[in-house]
Amino acid sequence: MVNTNELQKARLLRLVGVALFTALAYVVMLLIHFPVSFLTLDLKDAIIALCGLCFGPISALVSSVIVALLEMVTVSTTGIYGFVMNVLGTAAFSVTVSLIYKYKKNFLGAVIGLLSGVFAVTAVMMIFNLIVTPRYMHVEVAQVANMIPTLLLPFNLVKATFNAAVVLLLYKPISTVLQKTGFLPKSKAALKLDRRTILVSVAAVVLIAVSLVIVFRVLHGSFRFGV
Repeated sequence: MVNTNELQKARLLRLVGVALFTALAYVVMLLIHFPVSFLTLDLKDAIIALCGLCFGPISALVSSVIVALLEMVTVSTTGIYGFVMNVLGTAAFSVTVSLIYKYKKNFLGAVIGLLSGVFAVTAVMMIFNLIVTPRYMHVEVAQVANMIPTLLLPFNLVKATFNAAVVLLLYKPISTVLQKTGFLPKSKAALKLDRRTILVSVAAVVLIAVSLVIVFRVLHGSFRFGV
């Protein structure tokens, strides 16, 4: 029989954990962002995906909506259009990653989830850029379609890869801290530092570096920042 007090404590810790990830995602969005034309490269998708990996896909979805709403009412200049695109993009990535990991809770599941998240958010952004962006920018759909091969597709693919690499780099240390502080159940395998962890961290750093080079050298060369 499950102890009622323990169950309530676990729910409270889960709520606090999701709130902390949501607050962190918002702060990171404020402090670390790079505009590319009318798009923005930031880390909030990675933070919310980490929330989903730790507390489940529903938590990732809730966090996606809250952060997008906070962004819309505080710093965004894109209004409801930006809100819709932010929710769709962040949720497509974080919910896909955490949903797959929920049913395959191992290293392979995490990798499959991240790869699926990259393709899911890229596909969703391509579709909804054709629907939302013409209304926001007051242009024809054909003009937005012309931006797909030169800006929209490469940017969203690089952004998703960048966030996936950040998740790979941070999940181990963050989950370790959460286990030690009681937010997550303890797992000896998760706390163990092995060669695979080191290799994954190195690969993640390389992916992050390559993503930034592509954004600042290739896309920056084709489109003026801050348009």
